[in-house]
Amino acid sequence: MARSGVQYDDVQRAVHTLLSRGDAPSVQRIREVLGTGSFTTISEHLRQWRIEREENRDQPPPQEMPEALQAMTLELWRQAQETASESLALYRHEADQRVTDALEAARESERRAEDAGQRESAVADHLAKAQIRLEEQSATLASCQAERDALGDRETKAWQRVKQLEEELTRLQVRNESLTAQHQEALAARDAEHQKHLHQEEQRNEAAEARLMSLLDDARQERHAADKQHVARQTQLEARNESLDRQLQEQRAQLADYRQQHREANWELEQRKDQDRERRQHEERLERRLEEKDEELAALKKRLLETEARLANTPLPPFVY
Repeated sequence: MARSGVQYDDVQRAVHTLLSRGDAPSVQRIREVLGTGSFTTISEHLRQWRIEREENRDQPPPQEMPEALQAMTLELWRQAQETASESLALYRHEADQRVTDALEAARESERRAEDAGQRESAVADHLAKAQIRLEEQSATLASCQAERDALGDRETKAWQRVKQLEEELTRLQVRNESLTAQHQEALAARDAEHQKHLHQEEQRNEAAEARLMSLLDDARQERHAADKQHVARQTQLEARNESLDRQLQEQRAQLADYRQQHREANWELEQRKDQDRERRQHEERLERRLEEKDEELAALKKRLLETEARLANTPLPPFVY
């Protein structure tokens, strides 16, 4: 609060006195003019005078001032007006330049945003096409997997057929061995029976040699009949042996056919294996292509994220009212 000793009017008159001298008003000079007053009070009145001067800066000075002071004040007021006009023009020029720069920056930002939007649209289209190609390749891979499963089933069936043929071949070999054993047994039995018959004949001949001398002709006839029987039986055995040989040849021919079928089955199995290897190579190529597409898709996603990050970090132009 200002002291009651120094009033605002006193400070105002001291300020006018200083201005008439051409001095700038200050607290110290005002106190020197007044010869009294505290610095706080003078400072408060001087601040109030400056506020009023700012509010009335566009108004001409009052006419009741002395003529010399009035002329000087008018000159100072005119100079202040010119300086203010020049400053205002310069400020307006700078403001217009800043507005122009801001508009150009805004247009550049808009162009960049449009370019970014176009790039984003192109990336989205490329991403959609890549997704379509990925779906097509997924369908192709699923078809290849189904074909592989079908080939696997056919391979399993082929292996089962091979096993069946091997089992049949084993049965035929066992049967052939059984027939061969029977033939050998029949030959051995025939020889044993022949030897037995000869032994019996020799015993009968030795025992009845003396007694049968008189019956030599009868014995010769019996021997001739026995020889005929032996020949007939031997003929039967040989015919049976030939029949067994023919059966053995037929079994061997069947065995050769089964072996040929086994070789053909093995050849077909090798063909299936070659096809399976080719199919696996095709699947590996498809998998590599899928991995390349996944890497390309990941790169596109990364570029899209970087584009979004750049768009998010792009400063927006200031609002112009």
